[in-house]
Amino acid sequence: MQKRDSSSRLPVPAGPLGRPVRFGTTVRHSIPYKVLCARGWREVDDDSWDFFYADVGWIHENVPYASSRKEQGGPRLGEHQKVNHFPNHVELTRKDLMAKNVKRAMKNEKAKDAKTGAYDFIPVTFILPNEGAMMLRHFRENGGMWIMKPIGRAQGKGIFLASKPAQIESWMKDRGNQRAENVCYENYVAQRYLDDPYLVGGKKFDMRIYCVCLSFNPLTIYLYREGFARFTATRYSTAKSDIDNPYVHLTNHAIQKKDEKYDAEVSDLKWSLGELKRFMTTKHGGDAVNACFHGIQGIIINSLKSVQNVIINDKRCFEMYGYDVMIDADLKPWLIEVNASPSMSSDTQSDHDLKFGLLDDMLTVIDLEGHFSRKKNIPKRVGGFDLICENGCEVSPNCDGYENSDLGSSLPTMLGTHNDRVDSLKKLRKWCREDD
Repeated sequence: MQKRDSSSRLPVPAGPLGRPVRFGTTVRHSIPYKVLCARGWREVDDDSWDFFYADVGWIHENVPYASSRKEQGGPRLGEHQKVNHFPNHVELTRKDLMAKNVKRAMKNEKAKDAKTGAYDFIPVTFILPNEGAMMLRHFRENGGMWIMKPIGRAQGKGIFLASKPAQIESWMKDRGNQRAENVCYENYVAQRYLDDPYLVGGKKFDMRIYCVCLSFNPLTIYLYREGFARFTATRYSTAKSDIDNPYVHLTNHAIQKKDEKYDAEVSDLKWSLGELKRFMTTKHGGDAVNACFHGIQGIIINSLKSVQNVIINDKRCFEMYGYDVMIDADLKPWLIEVNASPSMSSDTQSDHDLKFGLLDDMLTVIDLEGHFSRKKNIPKRVGGFDLICENGCEVSPNCDGYENSDLGSSLPTMLGTHNDRVDSLKKLRKWCREDD
């Protein structure tokens, strides 16, 4: 694991600010706060900030949708200010809206008679209770297991599995009674359960992957090389006796830590993406695994394309998404959900180092200090981030990542490769000093 090296950080340029960046935040006593301070940025308590690292609640209250700006006296953000969420990020990060937008993109692709399968990356999904009748008909005709998830909760809360239509009918009946009694309740998504997941040592896992979207128009995306796989502590089973066992089916770390089998001193139930990729390569060969990881990159690009026309593209906003992806036994990747506020807490030193470097590189990518302002093009590499989409088009990977390099890459994606972020930042520093 490459640790952060402050000597490789880019110096503060004379412009456009000509001073340390001023920041505000709602998340003190956290890794993001440590990173902001470590960069030499100065915290302020008033509205003179240049950058605000906020939770989504603050965004909803302070960054109004375009339709309401005139009523509220115009935009609240100054031209020099930037925040870490788009106003309606929920179009991708709320489970029901993500499913709706991806299914619409899939429908539009079919209407154009395109057969690329670009949007065939989410399990069959219904939104309940509104699509309950359709879901039950599909359930009866096709069988299988279904996973029920509340649309607005995280860390595995409220999730359960259903193996019989009668379970869904009973659930919907209970919901109907609650509605009649004016009890507030959440909508759910019902997804066809991936009952043939790729296993390591008989255990199920999902993957957490990070990307930064600088703009939806034009679509500009950076993908971080590092991430991690989160495992269950219990071996996978579809036996009836294990249907209700969350430690078998749910990979959320907050749940797995409660399992009596969990022992942090033995294992934190995580592998780096690099470890996972090496393991898979020994079993399936480089070509198959590279195709799988390139498929994950494709999911990220196409999921963002699916909301491109509905997201309010404010140049003062960007987003770092946490993608949760699973792989099935055929090495096909599936998108499970997208997080607007991926956890930045850490249980281990390696976890801390990953997230510290990730956030530090994210702040370099958004370029509030104007490092890239003299350049004709944005850099293809920034620390651990690789540019994967520019002007809506996928960018071919480059080993070096800079315009003056003729070093190509035979890999279709750099996801899961060695994160030499310190060396990358040193090269970026040199690149910034060169004249176009």
